Amino acid sequence: MSHLITDWHPEDPQFWRTQGRRVARRNLWISIPALFLAFAIWQVWSVTVINLPNIGFNFTANQLFWLTAVPALSGATCRAFYAFMVPIFGGRKWTTLSTASLLLPALGLGFAVRDPNTSYATMLLLALPCGFGGGNFSSSMANISFFYPKAEKGTALGLNAGLGNLGVSAVQFLIPLVITGAVLGAPAGGPQIWHGAHGSKEIWLQNAGFMWVPLILLSAGAAWFGMNDLACAKASFRDQAVIFKRKHNWIMCVLYLGTFGSFLGFSAGFPMLIKTQFPHIDPVQYAYLGPLIGAFARPNGGWLADKIKSGALITQIVFLGTVLGIIGVLLCLPDDSGEGGHFWGFFASFMLLFALTGLGNGSTFRQIPVIFLDIHQRRVARGEVDEEQAVRDANKESAAVVGFTGAFAAFGGFFIPKSYGTLIDLTGHVTAALWCFIAFYAACCLINWWYYLRKNAEAKC
Repeated sequence: MSHLITDWHPEDPQFWRTQGRRVARRNLWISIPALFLAFAIWQVWSVTVINLPNIGFNFTANQLFWLTAVPALSGATCRAFYAFMVPIFGGRKWTTLSTASLLLPALGLGFAVRDPNTSYATMLLLALPCGFGGGNFSSSMANISFFYPKAEKGTALGLNAGLGNLGVSAVQFLIPLVITGAVLGAPAGGPQIWHGAHGSKEIWLQNAGFMWVPLILLSAGAAWFGMNDLACAKASFRDQAVIFKRKHNWIMCVLYLGTFGSFLGFSAGFPMLIKTQFPHIDPVQYAYLGPLIGAFARPNGGWLADKIKSGALITQIVFLGTVLGIIGVLLCLPDDSGEGGHFWGFFASFMLLFALTGLGNGSTFRQIPVIFLDIHQRRVARGEVDEEQAVRDANKESAAVVGFTGAFAAFGGFFIPKSYGTLIDLTGHVTAALWCFIAFYAACCLINWWYYLRKNAEAKC
């Protein structure tokens, strides 16, 4: 099999039925587990930090929130570069390389947590390369967008991102299980003694990193031998940099920050938020459910947007519902003295938030290719380019925008948990952060309605 495809026309119905769909699906189903592992590594610290104080690491709550937030910060930075890598290197080559790079943070975490004398600075440095997993999202989504026609992009991107997002839930569900025994044998090292309110026990916290190593190797191999590079997707950075002049690139960055950025931030901060606001609740029993719901909701957001041919309408419903969800969280928090509060109301409100942000992740990614195809079809109407060139340019720009908006939105994974930690340090509570979130989501409602949803919207989608 030739890994480089020189003839690719997904908008041609005959080509798509006879050749295109089969190839596109193969690349999608190899991409999904690679992205799953990327998300798992990106969020591995969100659940690992809960156990650090119990095995002898003397870190404050704010320092622990930093460890959960730093991978999001580095991931957002990586995404800004990864967004442009597929047209330069090719989807197959870049997926292989970026997946293999996850070995560094997985091994680093595994070795570091075996010794409680590891310094906080060292732990921060080891948390940084977990951002490689975050960067993979932008390149993965950009790559898959090239393979599918406009009518199926929302569903395909929703599946890639939604099933990939399951890595967040998986890491929060599996790590509490695998650290309870020497499941990786003697090479992983001996146990640590975990001290809690109800006694002591042995755990193998290094398994939180080492367990992913064989899976990463398998996924990188599958990408190398099973994926394709598309000649039509080739573009230099200069060719792609035109998106920085596109107003709608920046508008969609803001909207995607409100959907995917919120999903990341809520996922990273949820376990520690439960632990600080409801100390009598074990967060590992519940924290994985939110990312799980959000991940399953994401493909539905893309599918619904394709079905009703309006990503903007789904996005609008998402932001309105998110405001209500945050209000629900506020009503259920303990008071300033730590008294009262209603955990199950708090939990239900967050499950609503995860579901809504998952839907919004899918719907916003349906909006992007529609917006940019419309921009280039106007060039056809003006006689500047032919239809084929317009579709090719639209695909390249929308792929770059998909990646870049993902980079911008990833900062939400940093700011949300960091805002929790900072405000707990300053005020002892997180209420002010939640009110800021409400104001931001209300602004997103107005922006989405004005540019994409109202009757005479500039780019109705």
